[in-house]
Amino acid sequence: MKTKLEICVDSPEDLSRAVEAGVDRIELCSALDLGGLSPTSELIDQAINSTVPVYVMVRPRAGNFVYSELEIQAMEAEMDTLRDAGFPGVVFGATTPDHQLDHNVLKRLVKAAEGMQMTLHRAVDILESPRSAVQIAIDLGFERILTSGGAPKAVQGVDEIGKMIEISGESIEIMAGSGVDADCVKTLFAAGVRSFHASCRRKQSNGQKELSVVALHELQGALASE
Repeated sequence: MKTKLEICVDSPEDLSRAVEAGVDRIELCSALDLGGLSPTSELIDQAINSTVPVYVMVRPRAGNFVYSELEIQAMEAEMDTLRDAGFPGVVFGATTPDHQLDHNVLKRLVKAAEGMQMTLHRAVDILESPRSAVQIAIDLGFERILTSGGAPKAVQGVDEIGKMIEISGESIEIMAGSGVDADCVKTLFAAGVRSFHASCRRKQSNGQKELSVVALHELQGALASE
């Protein structure tokens, strides 16, 4: 399987940089410092005609992944808007207060996402066993799972990610994310990872974090060498 690289962005500038670099897919968010929230309507408008496939984060707020009825309804409405706009995919997740995947909420959101591809995001990393999410995600119809293997960084959760890949077979894609850079590609690749998620953000002279084209090219080079 060819390696794939998804880059998460939360600004028009980083969106343009990722497209120009020729990444395989973009995850569109706002507030990456908070783990990624639903993007602004302005950013959505700018991404609609992207030449790179764009998957849109559907996460109404920071904090946990336990959602109220009003929040669920807002997420459903957001998915309707994204489908009508022509986006190919969405990224979402939901858990119960006791840190299990919330089947009922996920079923509703999957139905709302009909016609789009779906990524189950890092809500799986708060589960006692992230690998327990694999069969659930398959049964619900997700295309892929984004995970760090339950660790702060993907390279630290590499053993769990490897187990998830073993369980998944050809049924679902396991994408490693969190702290992914050129230095950890070899370790993740050895565990069977072929799908990578990164931000490649670095602090700039103005104090703001932006996508570093240098870091992105280094990551692309490391992937190409495997």
